[in-house]
Amino acid sequence: MALSGFDIDLPRWDQSTFMGRLKHFANITDWRTALLPDSRLDEAKALVESCRAGSVPPGTTEEQLHYAKKLYDSAFHPDTGDRMNLIGRMSFQVPGGMAITGGMLQFYRTVPAVVFWQWVNQSFNALVNYTNRNAASPITPNQIGVAYLTATSTALATAVGLNFYTKRAPPLVARWVPFAAVASANCVNIPMMRQQELLNGIAVTDENGNKLGHSKKAAVKGITQVVISRITMAAPGMIILPIIMQRLEKYKFMQRITFFHGPLQVMMVGAFLVFMVPAACSLFPQQCSMAVSKLEPELRESILCRYGDSVQYVYFNKGL
Repeated sequence: MALSGFDIDLPRWDQSTFMGRLKHFANITDWRTALLPDSRLDEAKALVESCRAGSVPPGTTEEQLHYAKKLYDSAFHPDTGDRMNLIGRMSFQVPGGMAITGGMLQFYRTVPAVVFWQWVNQSFNALVNYTNRNAASPITPNQIGVAYLTATSTALATAVGLNFYTKRAPPLVARWVPFAAVASANCVNIPMMRQQELLNGIAVTDENGNKLGHSKKAAVKGITQVVISRITMAAPGMIILPIIMQRLEKYKFMQRITFFHGPLQVMMVGAFLVFMVPAACSLFPQQCSMAVSKLEPELRESILCRYGDSVQYVYFNKGL
């Protein structure tokens, strides 16, 4: 099969449908790609760049090109092309998230344990957010520090405060405190890490990719969708798993192996995340759209003056 004209950047699945996006994100968030050496990732990058340049090595199959693109998308930043740090990649969300979430769900009874695990989780989240940042909207080290401290403080205040409040509540309610802390911190962390987009607007284009300007309203929509996706990603494991553990711990055999409760929760969280990471990323289209009529008056007038009624919608990358 001739591959000289192969468009490696063309999506393999329909991005306008949830199932299409689910297949796409299941492909690029595959945790197994996090186990590959840098040399293998660099080979994949070289193959992708060769294909983009119209020079596919002889004997290369279409499946090899698809796999190379999978590795490229999982490990290299879409804006800069630089290899991302391992812990911050979305493909590391399953191994990293299962270990940290398992720790939060197991060690929730004492304040020191709550403080430690919430700090670990927010440090992990900050690295993920920084790694997947929009390179077109740079953020300074001071802004990163403020976002990190604010999110960590929010998570700790929520977790510790609810920990005291739930001492007289049913045991199951106390087990849900970590999720409340994670959800509240996400509502702070992500907007803070992407504050440049909220302050200056996010770049919007027409359907052909022609830049039309910057919109703060578009930034709000995109960041809101990312916050919802991140909370959804964590919800099943952090809400359903406590119910399962609450029931399992009533059995005598479980009471005899308390040392195994932590590893068991880590493994079960991993099972949830294998599905929930791609599912949550797929909730909304990566290329978000907004009607011109809903944009800021200045930008709306600018588009109308230049293009008339021919541009009805603008498009922008919402981020992950």
